Amino acid sequence: MRGILCASFVSFAAPAQACEVALMLAVDVSGSVDAREYRIQMDGLAAALLDRSVAAALINGQVKLALMQWTGSGRQAVVINWTEMISQAAVVDFADQVIMEPRLWRDYSTAIGEALALSLAYFAQVPECKRHVLDISGDGESNEGRLPRDIWENLAAAQITVNALVIEESVPGLTGYFEEEVIMGPGSFAVTANTFDDYPEQIVRKLFRELTKVVALVEMD
Repeated sequence: MRGILCASFVSFAAPAQACEVALMLAVDVSGSVDAREYRIQMDGLAAALLDRSVAAALINGQVKLALMQWTGSGRQAVVINWTEMISQAAVVDFADQVIMEPRLWRDYSTAIGEALALSLAYFAQVPECKRHVLDISGDGESNEGRLPRDIWENLAAAQITVNALVIEESVPGLTGYFEEEVIMGPGSFAVTANTFDDYPEQIVRKLFRELTKVVALVEMD
């Protein structure tokens, strides 16, 4: 696997600079996500990280990545803790871990607010990063636990931005809910995947937008 992934890379030299962004990738594993759809998310996310433009942005920004799986109340876990993207090998290693990560839960509810709340303690571990971004995917409205809005005040105090990749396969128009009730923070945005099959293409676009925004902000300073 590693040899195949490495073959698609060009070499990037990691600049000597501070972490520009801590990016937590939160993957929906609720009961509405079947085994095939889980696989599409994990394989699509790994492939997106290995996209040439995304990988370059990760390395150039000295980005720190983490991966969360989330579903119903009490069932959220960071399965890969903060990892520095300081080299091509680091990006490949993280992508490999994403592909191999087993699913923790099946057949549970959708507790988006609880996933947002869990991120707070983890972002506190990386104060050196200039921006903190939670990138959450989901295919349904929150139906258990604290509402996402209940966490907004704490997220704002910690200067965490929440973006979303919304999968509308089962709930047409779901993006509007995420725009009104989930995403928050300066420059926050939601991207729509009409089906799970659209997820791989849309996650590439979303990651590139999140990561290259850092460059734009730096140039404006």
